[in-house]
Amino acid sequence: MSDDKRRVHVSLLAIPEVMVSTLMGLYDVFNSLPFLATYDGALPSTALLKVEIVAPRTGSMSTASGIPLEAHKSIEEIETSDIVIIPSVMVEGGEWRQGRYPRLVEWLLRMHRCGAQLGSTCSGVLLLAETGLLDGKDVTIHWIYASTFRRNFPKVRLKLDKALIATGGNRFIMSGASTSWHDLVLYVIAQHVGPTAAQSVAKFFAFQGHADGLSPYVVFEPMTDHGDATIRSTQEWLSGHFSVANPIEQAVRQSGIPERSFKRRFKNATGLAPIDYVQRLRVEEAKRRLERTAAPIDEIGWNVGYEDPAFFRRLFKRMTGITAGAYRRKFRVPVADAVVK
Repeated sequence: MSDDKRRVHVSLLAIPEVMVSTLMGLYDVFNSLPFLATYDGALPSTALLKVEIVAPRTGSMSTASGIPLEAHKSIEEIETSDIVIIPSVMVEGGEWRQGRYPRLVEWLLRMHRCGAQLGSTCSGVLLLAETGLLDGKDVTIHWIYASTFRRNFPKVRLKLDKALIATGGNRFIMSGASTSWHDLVLYVIAQHVGPTAAQSVAKFFAFQGHADGLSPYVVFEPMTDHGDATIRSTQEWLSGHFSVANPIEQAVRQSGIPERSFKRRFKNATGLAPIDYVQRLRVEEAKRRLERTAAPIDEIGWNVGYEDPAFFRRLFKRMTGITAGAYRRKFRVPVADAVVK
């Protein structure tokens, strides 16, 4: 068997909306193994991955950032591939429009039928979902695209807090927001080359996996395009009054709807019970204050509506996955060490 046939073939799919930083990051990391082998004797010295940038057609193409990109091959030249990954894409206006790439969707289906493992990073899952292969499965994506994903693919279960998901008997892999593509590239290398290689890559590139998930990074974006004007008005009132005492009772009175009907309509419209909605608003404001002020944590809890500091701290950890103190440290702006001459 030739060396080329023994190697795992990885196709990185490029479309005009592709984010070059993620695409080339994947390409560089996958291709780094022979170089790293010169420093780590536990790694294979020969390339075990054959990585190609594949596009709808050959030739130069413009990308989301305006940087021109040259694909190695067109999709028509790829009859089979072991792994196909759709890197992050920039969605203009934040709304995904289906049906623009029928040839790509059919090609992805053909690769799947031939046994390929299909993957995506961040918003690349929007194109992958058009195949219908993810219906009924869990996926992850950057939180900013959650609304358009749900509108386009209601049969797919969205898990915004997950950094990495492998599903369908490991036939589908996807990473969530932004740099969680690091998790995906390490997962693929561990699976197809070995865990030692993945560890070596992680150390060389100083990659930090998102073992605790992406909950700390997710920004709460309330659903407002539900068509219920009364509930929408209530949401607007809550956005400025979530810290008052008994906000739900006051919201019910303002709505003029019986309490049971109000709670049912609110959840039908927003997807959340009123109490859960208020808690998300409060914690989101607490996150902003932790990021942008030096106020004590208990004071922040009080200001967003919680008289009991212990309850606030427990709730914050439950909703974000980390403590308020850890959250503040995580999002502190880096400061370089001062050098004394």
